[in-house]
Amino acid sequence: MVTFRELEMYKNFDELAQDVIDLAKEILPDQLLYVSSISEAQQLILKHSPNDTTIPIAEGLVLNLDDSLCSRIDFKNRQPLVYEDVKDGHELGVFEEKLEAANVRSYLGVPISLINGERFGTLCAVNDEKSEFDPKSITLLQRIVRMFSYYLDLERFAYRDSLTELYNRHFLARFFDKHPESGGAVFYLDLDGFKKVNDVHGHDAGDLVLKEVALKLERFIAQRKDALAFRLGGDEFLVHFATPLSKAEMNALAGQLLESMSTWDADYALSTSIGIASYANGADCELKALLKQADEALYCAKKAGKNRHHFFGS
Repeated sequence: MVTFRELEMYKNFDELAQDVIDLAKEILPDQLLYVSSISEAQQLILKHSPNDTTIPIAEGLVLNLDDSLCSRIDFKNRQPLVYEDVKDGHELGVFEEKLEAANVRSYLGVPISLINGERFGTLCAVNDEKSEFDPKSITLLQRIVRMFSYYLDLERFAYRDSLTELYNRHFLARFFDKHPESGGAVFYLDLDGFKKVNDVHGHDAGDLVLKEVALKLERFIAQRKDALAFRLGGDEFLVHFATPLSKAEMNALAGQLLESMSTWDADYALSTSIGIASYANGADCELKALLKQADEALYCAKKAGKNRHHFFGS
């Protein structure tokens, strides 16, 4: 899933999203148009055209996805959802009151999906009056969305590890460029026993292990909005926390990771060593120096017997 934090790193995203709106406005000049991104539970309004309707909308507005007609769009088959008049016997159920409260009378939602099928969001046209959406206009909007999807895929490719889909070093560097003084900590992870998996079971098995590590890390960071997970290369991973943590908190988080990385369905003798380095809020932190500190702490954890964590400077 493309996150809002990820979009902040994309080059020219605002300009291109505005271009999508402007082109769509040329096709449907009488409509209120907006581009949104969608998560499992929420919809975020990213850009919209000038609002000449009574529909309340704002960039940055977050909606419960269950309250949005966009939740009904067929992303799997990339088919648009069209209601020229929402009151025209469509049996919208719980949506009827919500649409009336938002003054939405007509709706066209075009899905925006990545090439791999993952949904990104929508390009929508709404109005507080009945509308007519001819097939040619809808087809043109789909073509605009397809070109926008190609751009999103190129940006995603630049910031994601191709095997695990975790963020890569490039994204980590960009994040620190934009948030150099936020305060936080990095957990530098290295798998214990990974070389043996490759030697005994083959590199295909090794790749599956790395993907499983990524899934474990994604489940771990899902519990915290301040955390991001990265694959640095090989069997080296990193978790970054973008808020200051106490030593007790870091001990607890490291313990959770160590337990998770010691449990495998297959008969692999795998564990993880973790090096931890932190930096204070407002400190002028250089990523290269921080990673070096975490790497030194990781070396100490390995030297002390593996399957444990160590703090830099302790």
